[in-house]
Amino acid sequence: MNYYQEHQPEFLEGLKAFLRIPSISTLSEHKSDIRKAAEFVRSELEKAGLQQAQLIEGQGNPLVYAEWLGAPGRPTLLLYGHYDVQPPDPLDEWKSPPFEPAIRNDNIYARGSADDKGQTFILMKAVEGLLKQHGKLPINVKFLIEGEEEVGGEHIEAYVKSKPARIKADAAVICDTEMFALELPTICVGLRGMVYGELIVQGAGHDLHSGVYGGAAPNPIMAIAEILTALKDRNGHILIPGFYDRVQPPSAKERDAWARLPFNEKEYKEKEVEVKELTGEPEIPLFERLWARPTFEVHGIRGGFTGEGAKTVIPARAVAKISTRLVADQRPDEATKQLKEAVRRVTPKGVTAEVKPIHSAAPSLVNPDNPFVRAAADAMTEVFKKETVYIRSGGSIPIVGCFDQSLGIPSVMLGFGLPDDNLHAPNEKLHLPNFYRGIEAVAHYLETLGR
Repeated sequence: MNYYQEHQPEFLEGLKAFLRIPSISTLSEHKSDIRKAAEFVRSELEKAGLQQAQLIEGQGNPLVYAEWLGAPGRPTLLLYGHYDVQPPDPLDEWKSPPFEPAIRNDNIYARGSADDKGQTFILMKAVEGLLKQHGKLPINVKFLIEGEEEVGGEHIEAYVKSKPARIKADAAVICDTEMFALELPTICVGLRGMVYGELIVQGAGHDLHSGVYGGAAPNPIMAIAEILTALKDRNGHILIPGFYDRVQPPSAKERDAWARLPFNEKEYKEKEVEVKELTGEPEIPLFERLWARPTFEVHGIRGGFTGEGAKTVIPARAVAKISTRLVADQRPDEATKQLKEAVRRVTPKGVTAEVKPIHSAAPSLVNPDNPFVRAAADAMTEVFKKETVYIRSGGSIPIVGCFDQSLGIPSVMLGFGLPDDNLHAPNEKLHLPNFYRGIEAVAHYLETLGR
């Protein structure tokens, strides 16, 4: 039994303590919990044997920084994670309280278990284990952990863009993705970016009686529906002019690798997505639709009267929450301009429409032949005893594009979650065998780079 296997009970207890902190970044009433989580991370890094463990204050939630730079001439990795979590709603769908970790069938259930406290803790414990065993690391490391990933990450983005010398590194390592399947070591080499915002439609100066004014007064909810259906057709094609111009299709090599992944589309449809039919561009294969094509989605619409009973009103205003997911080589600023212009062109008469951006992130794509990525794949294969596969993800991790653009470094995305971990949903979980082996794999990766 090695060091990491011997210390699994204390790793688990530490993770439970981390998960009990309700560090929900989107709700202001949890400000004190955000700081408590940041202090927890700082304290853990200090106890692990890292130096300069501190909070970096600024506009927003604190960043946590720590370093160990005792390997001159060796590579330096910037280890990233986030300590903030999504709200747990709806609470009545949780089988156990979201901030009281529960273990069932080799899984630990709690908000943040997979996204991203559990995976951040993997990085922390891997480094701690090497320091406790050897008193030193085979390479140099710098931790930069944030508390705003779930609300846009503005503090860390501004900090990274300022390019402080203290975070100079050769590559970043991020544990915030997933394995393609159970027991299958996976490295994610591509992420979609995004533009998220609100579509605001204004009609009359105040709500109107639908009997008195119906047939003459413009209806903002109807107008929003018309605008949205003019931006995407029934087959999933985005109708924003110029939106596809920069999209880079995957290579033949990548398509071949995706075709070899163990995947059952019927099972995916019925058990994971739980729908009768999958949608999207019918001429585009599924993995390409999920990983290498842009999207336009509507997340919510509000306006008018939705309470119990009846109220015959023509609302003065309606708002839709919308997003586009971007792929290489699309640019958030250009996509935003294209979206605004498209909305302007299709806005029906009688209303005004405005697109109000809230946050955005660039897409990212890393060459799998990068030596830092290859070394990670070798380490994962060694620990999991299976050949590592390369995938992309349809999600967005805004900091990846920022590391690329501002620091000029690749991000190595080692994922230890699973497709059914219920990220952002009730009963979020992390598979404990992945947690323990993830710690060993990251430690092995650092040792591999050190050689």
